[in-house]
Amino acid sequence: MQPEPGADREEGGAGEVPRRAYERRLLELQVELVQMQEWVRRSGTRVVVVFEGRDAAGKGGTIKRITQYLNPRSARIAALPAPDARERGQWYFQRYVEHLPTAGEIVLFDRSWYNRAGVERVMGFCTPDELEVFLQQAPVFERLLVDSGTVLVKYWFSVSDAEQERRLRSRLSDPVRRWKLSAMDVESRRRWVEFSRAKDEMFACCDTEHAPWWVVEADDKRAARLNCISHLLAQVPYEHVEPEQLELGERPAAGEYRRPPRSASRYVPDVTGPLRA
Repeated sequence: MQPEPGADREEGGAGEVPRRAYERRLLELQVELVQMQEWVRRSGTRVVVVFEGRDAAGKGGTIKRITQYLNPRSARIAALPAPDARERGQWYFQRYVEHLPTAGEIVLFDRSWYNRAGVERVMGFCTPDELEVFLQQAPVFERLLVDSGTVLVKYWFSVSDAEQERRLRSRLSDPVRRWKLSAMDVESRRRWVEFSRAKDEMFACCDTEHAPWWVVEADDKRAARLNCISHLLAQVPYEHVEPEQLELGERPAAGEYRRPPRSASRYVPDVTGPLRA
């Protein structure tokens, strides 16, 4: 069965927030996000938001709603691929430092330096010694960010095994989301308990007063998005700022300019005729 127009293909979860109420509240929050971004830009504040959690927990959907109306010139998503040979020889945090915001910017990390404490640890991509160094250095690294004036917010999206299973299976036959299910996801599913233990140790070492972890219950995607965005807004000490006053004025006269004839240009064919019938 095809989803209804405008529907979220992976919407779900018990206790789902009604769509109309969700969309109304989401738009209100997105207006506040635009206000927050303008304050960040004018004040020169640096904002880093880290998104971690289980596969199919809804991180990407939440990031998409946060950035939907933001100016991409000062709000970026950092979703780094696997490190190349050169990056593997760097200090571990080095490749992430390159993506940190400058004054007036917001950067949202869709997965972050915590890959080492999660995927790399469970899948054997790092050594026990490398993991130990990371768990010691991560709180120090984050302390340096916070002490430099960066607003750092870390979210862990938590989803039950039953709901994750439902979402992963739904992707198998979904042509627009099939790419989101990889062999790595399948292997991660098999190692559910190992990932749980890794997450517990990561929290024990890196849930600090200066950079705490905030858990987002994500079985209900609509509620998770609203809760996360509302909380994020509360973490940034922004103030409402008046937009610059602009006037369009009158359009200048064309004068002697004449447009070339339509026949001189190539136009994209209109294939929408049958949709209007």
